[in-house]
Amino acid sequence: AAIVRELTDARLLHRPHVVDAVDSLLAEGRAIAEDRLYRMVERYGLPDPVWNVDLRLPGGPHLGGLDAYWPDHAVALELNTRAPRANDDAQWSEYARKREYLERLGITVVHITPRKLRDAPEQQATVVRTALMAAADRDPAVYVVVLPR
Repeated sequence: AAIVRELTDARLLHRPHVVDAVDSLLAEGRAIAEDRLYRMVERYGLPDPVWNVDLRLPGGPHLGGLDAYWPDHAVALELNTRAPRANDDAQWSEYARKREYLERLGITVVHITPRKLRDAPEQQATVVRTALMAAADRDPAVYVVVLPR
């Protein structure tokens, strides 16, 4: 994150070779974060989700990909491993649109960063557990089709 901030401050994130290098770092960081997520679910006794899935409405549009999804609870989890980039307001808007749309369908979206997984896994497990328990108090979510990614 510190490197990306420096590159952002130096206005270098628009250069193709810098973008490629940052993408490589992010891919490595994502793999580490996903491993931490798997260990968090196991270590803190959370129910097993379905991993790395796409959601669709039956016969309808693609709703987006998720890192973990608990279909019986309609709880989705997304890891945010993206680095901030210059002029990426459209990407952030797309993320917000997806989250709002899923929540309108009755799906709770939990957003976790790699740093939170690293520094406070128990707290993040509590956030997920709370979302799972709150599912019983919500109206049922719209039926969605869950597909492997």
